[in-house]
Amino acid sequence: MQATVTPRVKICCISSVEEAALAVECGASALGLVSHMPSGPGVISDHQIAEIAATVPPPIGTFLLTSRQNVSDIIAQHRFCRTNCIQICDHLTGGIHRELKDALPGISIVQVIHVCGPESVDDACSVAPHVDAILLDSGNQKLAIKELGGTGKTHDWTLSRTIRDSIEIPMFLAGGLTPENVAQAIQEVGPFGLDVCSGVRTNGELDEAKLRRFFVAVRSATSHQASVMA
Repeated sequence: MQATVTPRVKICCISSVEEAALAVECGASALGLVSHMPSGPGVISDHQIAEIAATVPPPIGTFLLTSRQNVSDIIAQHRFCRTNCIQICDHLTGGIHRELKDALPGISIVQVIHVCGPESVDDACSVAPHVDAILLDSGNQKLAIKELGGTGKTHDWTLSRTIRDSIEIPMFLAGGLTPENVAQAIQEVGPFGLDVCSGVRTNGELDEAKLRRFFVAVRSATSHQASVMA
């Protein structure tokens, strides 16, 4: 029987060294650092990303969220920001994932798939062999002003589960997660990791009480699953 594993938790939209330290103290396995986006919350400068990433202890994932679509541009941005992961929030239009991995050995490449419909399953299966992880989020790249995440909305978790069962690499679930619904998300999707931003914030600021409630809910849900499977 497969063991129940507590999902990793990534706290996104980190905006300061202090927020990074609080997230890590509460149990975050990874931090999301958002560079320029066409829309959405949490955007900070590349200088701030580099400053925060330099303070984070090595076991913690530091994700550079980028909307850039050209491999050479992403490489240049990463070499300045120096995170240990790159989260590509849009489709690559110049170059391929293999070029990123060859240019940045040891850096994990995570591709965002915006779950809009059944076609998202095909998108995820197509890109999975070329990256280290997939992150499923709510959003819409086809809008006049693209939504590349940070919507605070959930999407169709049945599609997320189908994707999880169809790929062989880790999958993070994002989009509208809160302390109140994360247990349901774990039960229905079974992700490797969880990605949360607005669900643990108040007026845009990281809220320690919400953050701690989120981690309690994650641990409780996993413990419940383990007891059911025993």
